[in-house]
Amino acid sequence: MRANLMLLRAILLLAAALVLPASWAGVPNERAEPAYAEEQTMLQIEGDSRVPEPGLNQAASGRVHLDRHFLGQYGDNEANVIVQRGGNTWRHLRNGPLATIAGIILLVVPLLILIFYQTVGPMREEPRSGRTIQRFSRWERQVHWATAFSFIALAVTGIIIMFGKKIMLPWMGHTLFSWVAIISKYLHNFVGPLFILCSILMFFTFVRRNFFNRNDWQWVKQGGGLVSHKHVPAGFFNAGEKTWFWLGVTLLGLVMSITGLILDFVTFGQTRYVMQVANYLHIGGSALYIAAAMGHIYIGTWGTPGAYEAMRYGTVDEEWARAHHALWYEQVKNGTVSGASRATGPGTVPPPRPGPAH
Repeated sequence: MRANLMLLRAILLLAAALVLPASWAGVPNERAEPAYAEEQTMLQIEGDSRVPEPGLNQAASGRVHLDRHFLGQYGDNEANVIVQRGGNTWRHLRNGPLATIAGIILLVVPLLILIFYQTVGPMREEPRSGRTIQRFSRWERQVHWATAFSFIALAVTGIIIMFGKKIMLPWMGHTLFSWVAIISKYLHNFVGPLFILCSILMFFTFVRRNFFNRNDWQWVKQGGGLVSHKHVPAGFFNAGEKTWFWLGVTLLGLVMSITGLILDFVTFGQTRYVMQVANYLHIGGSALYIAAAMGHIYIGTWGTPGAYEAMRYGTVDEEWARAHHALWYEQVKNGTVSGASRATGPGTVPPPRPGPAH
C-alpha cells in the first residue's frame, strides 16, 4: 500500500514538474501573453531590431496594425488594424480565469443555499390570524415581476452564451446548439434594454423605503434571525432587503446596464479595448448578480414562509407582519404610514406559492 502511494506521489510530482514550467514560461514579449504565432513573430522582430521602428504601436508611425489596446484616435475605422493585441489577452481571461470563477460561483452558491436550508432550516411560520394587511400595490408588484422575468431571461441566455460551448454543444450537436446560441444571443440583446428600463422603474418605485436607519443596525447585529430564527423588529424593509436593493438592484444593476449598453450598441465610437473591459465587468457583475438573486429568491420563498404572498397577492397576514416587520406593523395599526391600509376584516389568505419576493 505504501509503495503504491509513493508511486502515485512520484507520478504527480513528475506531472507537475512537466506542466508547471510550461505554464509559467514567457513569450518573446511578456506583454503579449497569451499570443498567437503571428503576433509572437512580429513582436520578436520588433524586439530584436537594433533600431526599432518608431513605434509600431504608435500613431506617429502610421502603422496601426500592432496597436495593443488604444484605437480611439482612429475612430470607428479599424480597417487597417491587422492585430489588436489586447484581443488575445481578452480571449484568454474570458475563456479561462473569468469563466472558471463565474462557473464556480454559480455552482457553489445554490449548493450553499441547499446546505443552509437542510441544516438551519427556514424561519418559523406564524399561526395565521385570518386578517390581512396591504403590503404592495399593484404597480409595485408589476414593476417587480417585470424586472424579475427580464432578469431571469438575461441570466439563462447569458449562461448559454458563456458556457454553452462547453456544457451544451457536446450533447446537442452543432446544428441544434447553433440555433440555441443564436436565439439566446438575440434574446439577450433585445431583453437587455427592457431590463434597464425595469430597473430604473424599480429604483424610483422602492427607493423611498430603502434608506437605512438606526433600527437596521439591530437587525444586522442579530443576523436578521436567519440562524436563530428570532424575529428582529424591522420597518417596511429590513436591513437585508435594503442591502439587496442598494448593492444588487442599484449597484450591480448599474454595472450590468452600462456595460451591457457598451456591448450591445457599437455606435458610440467605443474602441475594442473599451468593449473588452466592459465584457470583463459584465461577466463578473452578472455572476455576482445571479448569485445574490439566488439568495434573494430563497429568502423570499422557502426561507421565509408567507413572504411570497406579499409580492404575489399584495397582502400579508397580520401575524406575519407583526413577526417579520414589527415596526412597520405598528405604523400601519397607528395609521401613520402612507400608502398602507389598516387591517381588513376576517378573510382567507391565498395559500403560499413559491416565487421571488421583496
